[in-house]
Amino acid sequence: MAALSAVEGPVPSIVEEPAHAEETLALSSQPATQPADPALEPAAVPAAPDAAASTDIEPALPADAGLSKNDLWQRIRNGFAMHELDSRLVARHEQWYANRPDYVARMTERAQRYLYFIVEEVEKRGMPTEIALLPMIESAFNPGAYSVSRASGIWQFIPSTGRNFGMKQNWWYDGRRDIISATNGALDYLQKLHDQFGDWELALAAYNWGENAVERAQAHNRKKKKPVNYASLKLPRETRGYVPKLLAVKHIISDPARFGLTLQPIPDQPYFAAVSTSRHIDVKLAAQLADISLDEFSALNPAHNRPVILQEYNDVLLLPVDKIETFRANLEGYSEPLVSWQAYKSKKGERLDKLAPHFGLSVEKLRSVNGLSPRTKLSNGQALLVPLNGEDASNEFKAFNIHLAPSDLPRGRIITHTVRKGETLANIARRYHVSLAKLQDWNNGVEQLQTGQVITIVQHGKPRRLTKTGSRKTQRRMRIAYNTR
Repeated sequence: MAALSAVEGPVPSIVEEPAHAEETLALSSQPATQPADPALEPAAVPAAPDAAASTDIEPALPADAGLSKNDLWQRIRNGFAMHELDSRLVARHEQWYANRPDYVARMTERAQRYLYFIVEEVEKRGMPTEIALLPMIESAFNPGAYSVSRASGIWQFIPSTGRNFGMKQNWWYDGRRDIISATNGALDYLQKLHDQFGDWELALAAYNWGENAVERAQAHNRKKKKPVNYASLKLPRETRGYVPKLLAVKHIISDPARFGLTLQPIPDQPYFAAVSTSRHIDVKLAAQLADISLDEFSALNPAHNRPVILQEYNDVLLLPVDKIETFRANLEGYSEPLVSWQAYKSKKGERLDKLAPHFGLSVEKLRSVNGLSPRTKLSNGQALLVPLNGEDASNEFKAFNIHLAPSDLPRGRIITHTVRKGETLANIARRYHVSLAKLQDWNNGVEQLQTGQVITIVQHGKPRRLTKTGSRKTQRRMRIAYNTR
């Protein structure tokens, strides 16, 4: 999985091959919420009137009338324009995918939600349609993919590059995961890189490695009077394989039968439409009103990090086109409150032990629900999530709070551990020779674990030898990132 790193230079990948982007944070393990927040501003979506939670609807960009409505894959093939690359890595990656038909099937099944919109945006900019396939090697089209380097979403923006392209990130909502804003940001960035370097191979290398790093590699070659094209530069292993990996995917899409693979058809028409919202609404309720599963709602609206959607952070919902009228009709007939959670704007310096009882919570639960450190005693003036009317919905909440990245890690080596069945916080603390209190502190005060949850550990000095519960194979599989803050 590659990360956008124009500012921060090379970013380590969570895995060496694309498949594990999905396995690291499977979409099914994270309902309709994930890391933190930006305001969504899709240009084509009209503002909502002051009503309940929807009215104005705009489909996700009409299809080109001159192309078949039944085969998006063929439309993509028709737009291929990148040059071939003389590299043995292309064949190696082709074989990698060919040996994993189940993985390719899952990846392309997820892609069907987003590809039409992405292809439309790519064609608008006059880009080769290979660019629309880039999320396959970035995230396997898993909108919940999250790397050790904190790259997030189907386009795998790291925090700084996401902010550079207008993607706000906070505890409530993460614009890097938003399908519309992340796609537009990624394509804007790629176009900028293409304008800067003059070809798509170098633009993609800069997308993966960082534009400053590519410029330094070119400067090094110029000093030695060597060519400065992609094939001639000295690149890190991941970046050296980045374009060949995309070309391998291109070849598979061009002729899947040659690799013993089958692509499920994708209609050349919009999958989702945008529904304007004007009031807060529970994620679970929004999915129910649209008559879709929570997983489907999460796949289309993965930027939400909490079980309630706050209108000030996002004023549209994405829903399947064929569920728009269902959502509108059910919403109009719904007479109960739209939220069971509320945002409370705390005052700076407000004591949590005084605030928690007011909402029927213990101090510990207030901290846990809001991702606060167990040491936090005073509010810093942030918005806090609290039950509406004193109702305790903490059990439901936990499903939305398992993949949050710690916001204030100390300096040191950062490693991640994926929770296995039966593991506890105490087990993990002993395994990595850290205190239970610190482990909780690094992970937003987590108290209970779920299988598949990703836990962060900070270590100083040389890596410690794992206890017998940690095999050498496990150690080799761990990816270490350095906190340079």
